[in-house]
Amino acid sequence: MTTTSTTPATPGTATRRVAVGALLDFTAAVFRHHGVPRNRAGTAARALVHGDLTGVTSHGLTNLTRLYLKLFADGRCDPAAEPEVLADRGAAVLLDSHRALGLWAASETVDLAAERALEYGVGLVTVRGATHLGCAGVHARRAADRGMICLLVSNCGQQRIIRPPGGRSALLGTNPLAFAAPAGPRAPFVLDMSTTVVPTGRVRAAARAGTDIPPGWLEDAEGRPVTDPRALDRGDGYLKWLGGDPETGAFKGYGLGLLVEALGALLPGAGLGPDPAAWSGSGSPSGRDDDIGFTALVIAPARLRREDEFQTQATALFDALTGSPTLHQDHPVRYPGWYEAERAAEYGKSGVPLPAALFTELQQVAADLGLPAPAALAD
Repeated sequence: MTTTSTTPATPGTATRRVAVGALLDFTAAVFRHHGVPRNRAGTAARALVHGDLTGVTSHGLTNLTRLYLKLFADGRCDPAAEPEVLADRGAAVLLDSHRALGLWAASETVDLAAERALEYGVGLVTVRGATHLGCAGVHARRAADRGMICLLVSNCGQQRIIRPPGGRSALLGTNPLAFAAPAGPRAPFVLDMSTTVVPTGRVRAAARAGTDIPPGWLEDAEGRPVTDPRALDRGDGYLKWLGGDPETGAFKGYGLGLLVEALGALLPGAGLGPDPAAWSGSGSPSGRDDDIGFTALVIAPARLRREDEFQTQATALFDALTGSPTLHQDHPVRYPGWYEAERAAEYGKSGVPLPAALFTELQQVAADLGLPAPAALAD
């Protein structure tokens, strides 16, 4: 579901550059056309375009037609749903999202957790009945931009595409997590990752491009390497956990995946991946990412210590990293979130590069819906 390829689109004849504002306006208009209220549509558009803006392309606009418009068409997402408070204990809140658009609801969840953190020092908001939230990092960063620390986890509802180490049946999803914290005057530290070696988006991007994937991403039913990315959606290729094989650390990725399942879904009472119903048959991937659960935990350092001391120490932490000696002079030490922020700044000026096929796809969406299409910038 989240962290994906952070390889930017390569400028050239195969891409079209589009102004960030044009992409945001277009995407928000598409969501409004499908019944998402104006303010929510703007928030959701920023979350989706964030993928292309930062180079996390498999969680960007490529998912507009492949994921979000299908959710609307299938009735699996209610564009005007009002999340319901099921329990409010001050520092901790339980919500039922009622199938609201996750691209919006996850940002609202982090914002609510941040407000509670300002009051109590810590805020936890846990959500059931959710839909796909896109790049988890874009939501977590909202707290870091306010000087706070955020952990955001999301399971994949009842989608089962990964097997426990040594197991024959797929029982879990990619179960992403994001962590964001201030880094002094620099862009925040933003870790956004799946608990599998790669997310499904990278595998499907390779399938669309007609290219093989490296050994170590997928395995067959007997644990042998699979390099055909189409095997994932055929049901005869299984994603591997972060760490690869048990001998090289797969139980770390598996353990993180279970952490997300417990904190993101078991806590709020959302749909769980593991279910005995998946034991029978071939053990191939099954279920859909319905009734997703996610949890945002936000901490306000300023409620626990002097804010200036925290910021000074955060600056020192990341000074020590980015100023450290390097193996290669042209490859300085950086941290998660640095390159994404750098890319966003660059594309904000020069335009976001979209593959020509995706640009054409967006033009077709505009024509189908009777909306103004985003225009390419002049070379």
